Amino acid sequence: MVTAFRRDPESGKLTPTGTASTLPEGSNSRRSTAECLVHPSGRFVYVSNRGHDSIAVLSLNPDSGKLTRVEIVGTEGQEPRNFYIEPSGRWLLAANQNSDTITVFAIDPESGKLSFTGQQVAVGRPVCIRMLPSAPPFATPVTR
Repeated sequence: MVTAFRRDPESGKLTPTGTASTLPEGSNSRRSTAECLVHPSGRFVYVSNRGHDSIAVLSLNPDSGKLTRVEIVGTEGQEPRNFYIEPSGRWLLAANQNSDTITVFAIDPESGKLSFTGQQVAVGRPVCIRMLPSAPPFATPVTR
């Protein structure tokens, strides 16, 4: 389960605005979520399910805070822990700890849905993904 909250900026008080399951109805999978990220647009929430080996995609109503499940997508690996949404919001990289892979998904900007790109990188027991800032391009020397 995942719950959205509205925060009062003055008091800091949290008020629940919406709750949604991250697993399919009737799922007998182990219930163990790991990462929860909001898309850069603020319109979608993504949650990894370790026992189910999936990521739940939820839409987030910015006015009401209501969560609605869009889909649940397998991560093409085992035991997804951390995942990363790159700053443009176009790509999601999932760290599958027990299959030693990082898998790449395209994010549909309108629906928030994930599509496996077929790209997979072998990495020993990945549990956390972070991106480093890009280095500036090499300057071309000017000669006179």
